[in-house]
Amino acid sequence: MRKSYRVKKEAEFQQVFETRNSYANRQFVIYVLDKPAQPHFRVGISVGKKIGNAVARNWVKRRIRQSITELKPQLKPDADFLVIARPTVAGKSQAETKAYLSHALKLAHLLDND
Repeated sequence: MRKSYRVKKEAEFQQVFETRNSYANRQFVIYVLDKPAQPHFRVGISVGKKIGNAVARNWVKRRIRQSITELKPQLKPDADFLVIARPTVAGKSQAETKAYLSHALKLAHLLDND
């Protein structure tokens, strides 16, 4: 995923987080900030230390990024959103991670229901 699709700066991350516009399932919490003039979505990923050591956290981040890349054509373009992983996502396969993330994104109205 190219860097233009990422929420990179701390101030931008906080701006999305402070909207308190959140949606959650057991594996993920999604915070959303609508930005109508934006050409494409941007995503920030947060994986806390409760997930495990650095290797486990990096695996979870890779699975999230891969899932978002696969879901990219279906994602709403005019929003910034944060994906915060909960400890229950640790050890899940790529297919399970994608399914759980898809569910959370549908709850947040960021993913088409098709």
